Amino acid sequence: MVGGADSERFTVAVRAVDGAVVLELAGELDHDTAQPLREALDAAVTPGGRLLVDLAGLGFCDSTGLNVLLHSRLTAREAGATLELAGLRGSVSRMFRITGADGVFPVHASVAEALDPAAGPPG
Repeated sequence: MVGGADSERFTVAVRAVDGAVVLELAGELDHDTAQPLREALDAAVTPGGRLLVDLAGLGFCDSTGLNVLLHSRLTAREAGATLELAGLRGSVSRMFRITGADGVFPVHASVAEALDPAAGPPG
């Protein structure tokens, strides 16, 4: 688990599952809490790898959090890796929809769906 002074408001748990690195976010992702996510994403990008960011536990995300994810998506792409999202819900889903970011990332309903080869491409 990655955290800092604001680790009570935001956490990132990183685990390897079925050939992917899953980053589970929980709490509030904003300007004051974004650094642990930035560090975890930077460490997780590997050439040809697959990053799956689980947003199901995220209650809030501001523009700083969105920018961290967008920047990491570009970094992953440069490395030949993918960065996918799962579990968009509530106000976080709304923010991604309003900004159009949900069309930039492959988005899955859940981590289980993302890891299920029978589920097909993300929607």
